[in-house]
Amino acid sequence: MTKLGGCFPVLCTPFRDDGSVSPEEFDDVVEFCLSVGVDGVVFPGVASEVDTLSDDEREMLTMRLGDRLNGRVPFIVGASAATPDGVAKHLATGARAGAAAAMVMAPGAVGGDVAAQRAFFAAVTDASPLPIMLQNAPVPIGAGLPPAAVAEVAGVPGVDYVKEETMPCGQNLTRIADAAGDSILGVFGGAGGRYITDELARGSLGTLPACELADLHVRLVAAWMRGDRDEARRLFMVSMPLLGFQAIFRMHMTKHTLVRRGVLSSTHVRGKGPRMDAGDRAELNALLDQISNELTEFPVKPTEVYA
Repeated sequence: MTKLGGCFPVLCTPFRDDGSVSPEEFDDVVEFCLSVGVDGVVFPGVASEVDTLSDDEREMLTMRLGDRLNGRVPFIVGASAATPDGVAKHLATGARAGAAAAMVMAPGAVGGDVAAQRAFFAAVTDASPLPIMLQNAPVPIGAGLPPAAVAEVAGVPGVDYVKEETMPCGQNLTRIADAAGDSILGVFGGAGGRYITDELARGSLGTLPACELADLHVRLVAAWMRGDRDEARRLFMVSMPLLGFQAIFRMHMTKHTLVRRGVLSSTHVRGKGPRMDAGDRAELNALLDQISNELTEFPVKPTEVYA
């Protein structure tokens, strides 16, 4: 098994203005990520509005992703579900589509009970055709397990990676890696890329952020890996004002940014959460204009094009 590492953005799910899935624009998001040199992609995850997708939509897009990638880069299939049987269904789809691994978060009902978490993941890995990445997200999205508990759950055979997203992310990444030792291949950062340099400095395998700034994240990780820490931190500072918006407005910020960059045509979001008003959109526009010289492959469109 090839060890995964680098920048693996989580793909958003494009919707038309009427709320239906747009498979053609999903292809455009995939091609955007490939063209800027990502090491791999993830789908579906929280940033994909996975909780709003039907099983049929989820399966269709996962299979479409596998066909579109055609082995060009590895992908991690999101396989979280309420039961091990539900996870198994998504694992099977991911395996058919050619996924390299599967990201799984235990359902909220399992909570922080380590024994229950281990039992859930043991049931998942027992018949899994793919290596498993344990996603440890903060409450209320996930259980927000402390590092020692994450390491204990990750000790279940077949769990090879951890995606750590609880605060303080860098410290927790170190503690998980130290406690888990050789029982896993390593830990990825997430949390939208808001702590990426701290995570990389602590030995993160890479990052699984949202996809709207995939080119900046690719360049950042590449700079870090070649030893150019000053450039990596400069790019981190370039991205942070935008990621502050992303932390609040989540998929709304992602889709507005991708519309402004000419990747998407609609900003429709099915998911819940705060929505940007006219003032927020104006400030986001200003921030994108401020860094337009960094976004050369998919340049920022003039503001009047941005609805």
